[in-house]
Amino acid sequence: MIKKSISILALSMLIILTSVNIISAQGCMEASSDEGVSIKGYIQPQWEYWQTTDGHDANSFTLNRARIAALGSIPYDVSYFVMIDFSKFKSGSPWILDAFVSYTRYDWAKVTFGQFKSPISLEQNTACQSLHTIYRSKVVNELAGPQRDMGAMLFGGTADSKLHYYLAIMNDYERGYEDENIAKSVKGRVTFSPLEFLQVGGSFAYGKTGANEDNKKTRLGGELQIKYSNFLFQGEYLWADDSGDYTTGGGCDGTPIEFHTGGVTRSGFFAQAMYLTQWNLQPVFKLESYDADVSIDDNTEFITTYGINYFLNDWTRIQLNYRYRAEHGAEIPNDQVVLQVQVKF
Repeated sequence: MIKKSISILALSMLIILTSVNIISAQGCMEASSDEGVSIKGYIQPQWEYWQTTDGHDANSFTLNRARIAALGSIPYDVSYFVMIDFSKFKSGSPWILDAFVSYTRYDWAKVTFGQFKSPISLEQNTACQSLHTIYRSKVVNELAGPQRDMGAMLFGGTADSKLHYYLAIMNDYERGYEDENIAKSVKGRVTFSPLEFLQVGGSFAYGKTGANEDNKKTRLGGELQIKYSNFLFQGEYLWADDSGDYTTGGGCDGTPIEFHTGGVTRSGFFAQAMYLTQWNLQPVFKLESYDADVSIDDNTEFITTYGINYFLNDWTRIQLNYRYRAEHGAEIPNDQVVLQVQVKF
């Protein structure tokens, strides 16, 4: 019998994605105390210019994310986290991203139950307000999903430990819907830091999705992170094999989910490097590759992001990205320029 997914949530709000430390709430933000409820959140208004295939370029002011979270700790060793997104530009109406309870008495045997992020992928488990580019990589959006899922997860590690692990059983189905089969998916991720500046890791998923008995899903991933002084490099590779029906789209960018019949094998990677200067400016260079069907030649999409981040203070950040998109074999005009302002509270 095939089991379902595992999930791990985002990193601390106070860390700008330089490590994969675990917090008690297992969410995007951390409670300030164990006395009462903490209310936190962030907004990301933005302006976007994009090319179109018919030659009529367009631009728009949008709201990428508008999220509010209620979180806290209950004596003893119990924490809770609920987050809602109010941006109608993405979902059409307010929707619940996270809603889970964690028991954290034992450092190496913590438990989370509810709806939370799947543990696959370094970038997927980076909090949205801590991403170094405005958008997540296409390979992560396409292959690591569903980004959030219902399930239970066992995880362990401390802020000082070299090893962290996450193992979950999950529905592996559309967010907000009950599963349609008796099986579940198993998902997991392990990270290891043999040296202070180096982190390596891997993740996997295996299970069934939907009502069709032929729908089998396998995911494998590897990740690398190097942080030395103000320099940060991150890279990740994902491989996916689906039989029966499968989906494309979804992820964190708001692209509608599309359903397809027939098996497919897909793969891709991203690599990004950045350096935080003394003027609070952080140049970013990111390269992405995504192959939507490895059996087809000239089917790879490349996205190169040239970005600059400016940190006004610990709560406010301005990001400017130019995304050069090149389709191998049949390039189309679809480049983008995106400006985003983020404020956390």
